[in-house]
Amino acid sequence: MSEPQLSVRSTKARDLAHALARRTGQPINRLVELALEHYDLELRQQSARPPIDVLSDLMAEGRRAVPAGTTSAHDDFYDEHGLPR
Repeated sequence: MSEPQLSVRSTKARDLAHALARRTGQPINRLVELALEHYDLELRQQSARPPIDVLSDLMAEGRRAVPAGTTSAHDDFYDEHGLPR
């Protein structure tokens, strides 16, 4: 009896799978299983985290995209008395 087949039509996935197979010596089907198991575990761990931790991670991720020295003071919109320019 033959194994069930999984077909993924993605050039990127194919290229990554073949590159990893060459680097690790693992067959592609095993690499796919490991990747899916890892992703499943990651999702389970995320769903078990308190929402505030998830929010903190999202905020940290957003901050990484902001150039250094950027502030939210908006001082350039106001004069020395705090009035709009």
